[in-house]
Amino acid sequence: MDTISRENNSYLPVAGVIVGVLAIILSGVALAKISTAKTELNAKVEAQVTAIGEAETQARNAAAAADKANASIGKLASDTQAAFTSVAQEMGNIRGEITKVQESAKAPVKAGKAGPAAPAVAGPDEYIIKSGDTFAKIARATGVSPADIVTVNPGVNPSKLHVGQKIKLPAKR
Repeated sequence: MDTISRENNSYLPVAGVIVGVLAIILSGVALAKISTAKTELNAKVEAQVTAIGEAETQARNAAAAADKANASIGKLASDTQAAFTSVAQEMGNIRGEITKVQESAKAPVKAGKAGPAAPAVAGPDEYIIKSGDTFAKIARATGVSPADIVTVNPGVNPSKLHVGQKIKLPAKR
């Protein structure tokens, strides 16, 4: 027989019990650690689920805001187009009225002999613009102020005088 079975050895069962008790203690510690880890993991998973829910809510709110903005842009585009159409119609009406005014302002054509037109002759309170004339030159030459010339000629642009154009002269003071 072998040496273990020949000797009276009472330590073997005690060692087996000690190893078994140690195994039970280690498994209890491991079970406690696993339980703690499971609790922490559940808390983290719950926090992530909450964060995902909040992100989903924010995404829905952003999508709703984007839809509302898109609808507003569509309405604005429609209103702008209607305004442009209205302005274009008014511009057409104004253009027609301007054309009528221009046609009525044209001097009637005189029937008669064709030939060179007679030079313009100024009346007593009129002046015919010559090359290089300005309201200031005309005022010095006629003894009136440039402001008075502007006052009696409200439709004349002093910076766009034309040779041969007639203007009115104010009465001398």
